[in-house]
This record gives sequence, structure tokens and C-alpha cells, in this order.
Amino acid sequence: MPRHKGDHDARRRDVSAAVWRVLVARGFGGLTLRAVATEMGATTGLITHYFPSKKDLLAHALTVLDEHRATRPRRTAPECPAPPEGLPALRAALMETLPLTREAVADSRIWVSSWDAALADPSLTSGHGARYARSRERIRHHVRAAQLRGELPASDPDETAAVVQSFVLGLVVQALFSAEELPAARQVRLLDGFLATLASAAGGP
Repeated sequence: MPRHKGDHDARRRDVSAAVWRVLVARGFGGLTLRAVATEMGATTGLITHYFPSKKDLLAHALTVLDEHRATRPRRTAPECPAPPEGLPALRAALMETLPLTREAVADSRIWVSSWDAALADPSLTSGHGARYARSRERIRHHVRAAQLRGELPASDPDETAAVVQSFVLGLVVQALFSAEELPAARQVRLLDGFLATLASAAGGP
């Protein structure tokens, strides 16, 4: 009996779900075709039908991670109004990056575990570079809005965005390795202190 596209798509979703479960349990270091097959109770041949090589599997896993992070529940409830443009919106965006909840910690651990795989393959490296560039662009948008509102000094928004991204990524890594020293409340204090320092040159809050 011929397979329908719906069957193929459903099976691919099952594979993606298994990829995510392996990532949660083992990180990128433990992501293999065999591990995904075992997670599904399937044969390795089934997995290679969708991902002929481990490189293909890793590329897909990064897409799965992107999708999961994009659909993760936000800290602000849907019924609550979005923060105003400028510094409040920048703070809200950065809060979503920090590992402040159990789910955010799991996402961050998986993300950091992807770095080794990404650095080992030029095509994956460029993909990660593009992801960070998109993140900086989103930060730059908020920075520029804050500058127009007089909340941040009128410096180069690209440079400021790079500084902000570097601070937040550094805080994420420190929080993962020193969870007891950097609980959620302290992460938020450090973030607020950092933003206050940026704003002080403009006479902001």
C-alpha cells in the first residue's frame, strides 16, 4: 500500500520528538542515529531514511532546538501587555535568554552542548553564526529604540548590541556551571545592574 505524504510527515514529527528527548537526556554529545532509533523503538535504517548521516541529524537537531526555543512559554503571560519599546522591551528579551526556569535551564544546557558539534563542521558553524547574528539584530532593534527614547546613550547600536549579547551569553554559561552561586534572582539582579550601567551615561533609570 503506497505511503501518503501525511504518513511521512507524521513519522518525521515522531523522529523530531525523539531527537528532542535524546537531546534533553544526553545533549548533543549523545545524539546519534542509534540513540534516536532506540528512543523510538525503531531501526537505525528508519532514521537514516530521514537523515542519511549524523551531520544531517545534527543539522535537524539544531532546527528542532530553534523551534522549541521559539515556542517555549514566555515569562510574560499572553494576556499581559507587552513591555513598552526601548529599555523595558530589551530587558524582557534578555530575560527570555537567561536560564531562569527549569525549562530554560534545559534549553540552555542543550544549546551550549551544541557548540562543540557546530564548531567541528563549517556548515554548522556558519548556521550558528547566522543565529547569533539574528539575535544581535533583535537586540540592536531594542537598543536603537531605547536610544531614541533617551534611555541609552547615542553610541553605535551595533557595538552596544554586541556588548549586550556578550554579557548575556557569558551570564548564561556561568549560571549553568555555577547554579548555586547564580540562582535566578541573582541573574536578574546582575542583568538589571548591567542595564543600569548602560543607561547611566544617558541619564536613564
